[in-house]
Amino acid sequence: MKKLFSIACGIFLMWTIQSQGQNDNTTMKKQTIYQFKVEDLSGETFDFASLKGKKIMIVNTASKCGLTPQYKELEALYKEYAAKGFVIVGFPANNFASQEPGTNAEIATFCQLNYGVTFPMMGKISVKGDDINEVYKFLTQKAKNGLEDSEVKWNFQKYLLNEKGELVKVISPKTLPNDPEIVNWIKG
Repeated sequence: MKKLFSIACGIFLMWTIQSQGQNDNTTMKKQTIYQFKVEDLSGETFDFASLKGKKIMIVNTASKCGLTPQYKELEALYKEYAAKGFVIVGFPANNFASQEPGTNAEIATFCQLNYGVTFPMMGKISVKGDDINEVYKFLTQKAKNGLEDSEVKWNFQKYLLNEKGELVKVISPKTLPNDPEIVNWIKG
């Protein structure tokens, strides 16, 4: 009887260890950007799954920021590399010094008139705080993105995702879109 009890305890212990390992793998499984659907500036659904196989730069934008001229470099970068499997996705946000006060329609007009933006622009969201958008929870939390925890420091912070939809790099807001670090990543 003692031997049978020992065997049963051993089996239970092995089962517990094995199932614990499976749970750890599940919670640490790296997510991808492809799980998200958001609204664009026109109110249409934008499905990140449509970008499978492309390198993606996600950037939070603002119309009244000292860094707003980066729209020009973003558009030039997009035009140069879009045909080579690269896309930029802009997310207007009013989280920093109220520098994006406009409505989605006003933002769309501003981007088109001032910078000729043709890359996908999403509806205005929050990129930090209690009302942070789910996309930015993914981008800023290591438990979700598998790379690192980060905080959006200002407008025009850039997140680079590989062709599998995985976060691979976080780029400072002050780093210009045409910086060699970014261009070499796109070409690589």
